[in-house]
Amino acid sequence: MSSPPYARSACASLDGLVMGDAFGDSWFTLSGENVEEQWAARRLRPTPWRWTDDSAMAFVLFAHLAARGEVVPGVLAREFAAEYARDPGRKYGASMHEVLGRIGAGEQWRAVTTEQFGGQGSYGNGAAMRVAPLGAWFRDAPKEAAAQARLSAQATHAHPEAAAGAVAVAVATALAAAGAGRDAPLRAEFLEEVAGYVPGSDVGSGLRVAASLPADTPVRRAASVLGSGWRISAPDTVPFALWAAAGHPDDLPEALWQTVGGWGDRDTTCAIAGGVVAARTGTGAVPADWLAAREAIAVWSGWTPEPTAPQTLPRQIM
Repeated sequence: MSSPPYARSACASLDGLVMGDAFGDSWFTLSGENVEEQWAARRLRPTPWRWTDDSAMAFVLFAHLAARGEVVPGVLAREFAAEYARDPGRKYGASMHEVLGRIGAGEQWRAVTTEQFGGQGSYGNGAAMRVAPLGAWFRDAPKEAAAQARLSAQATHAHPEAAAGAVAVAVATALAAAGAGRDAPLRAEFLEEVAGYVPGSDVGSGLRVAASLPADTPVRRAASVLGSGWRISAPDTVPFALWAAAGHPDDLPEALWQTVGGWGDRDTTCAIAGGVVAARTGTGAVPADWLAAREAIAVWSGWTPEPTAPQTLPRQIM
């Protein structure tokens, strides 16, 4: 029996996310290295390419969906904390060390997340970086993808901007997956459509600015206008990553080359772009040497190259 479309799309998106994460992280360099020259020459970085917290949390979210078919924030928070405790050396951000450590120690997840940053909650890019496979999971229902992405953000990020970033990435991935096999929309049209699902926020405003950039805008210019994750926030990460993905919807390797050229939080921007584009294209065009360089996907996540139907189907969309 063949797999349902959402399973194939979600597995492809996870594959692309991990590829982007590991590829992007390889471009964090030592002082004095001329990465601009290496990037311009399309010269790959030394191997192996290890994935980071972007992928570690995406594995947890993917396994959670496979088991439940929907997001249960409190359960997901504890699952994130358990994986963090098992392997904390995956470049988690400072606030996540605290959040996941406290949840793992038994504190109530919602109290922990809402206490961050003086009671505002974190508006970092962590909820957005891991969510692309969820969008592919709900590829035929972008409104449901948005709702589930918002729930997934709550597990670690209480700030509305973090949720808006997760919604934007999930919807972009759902739309990309649903459009597989058809002509891709123009970049501006795609970004405007995604922005229509994002609640009033800096993330949504950033998407509309991204949509307004001229078609021939160089990647450095886009990064200077939109931000490329230097602040590690959702508003300063998601619009650029989706701008980069929307510019190369049928070419995953080129999408990653362009995304990393914005520098910034390059593992996360590439994870987002990779997850979105791969949901549409798959990863068949990824060069063999890239795949050989990348650390393997965690088998416990339930990911398979040729996915079979998960035990639990997505719940009915009413």
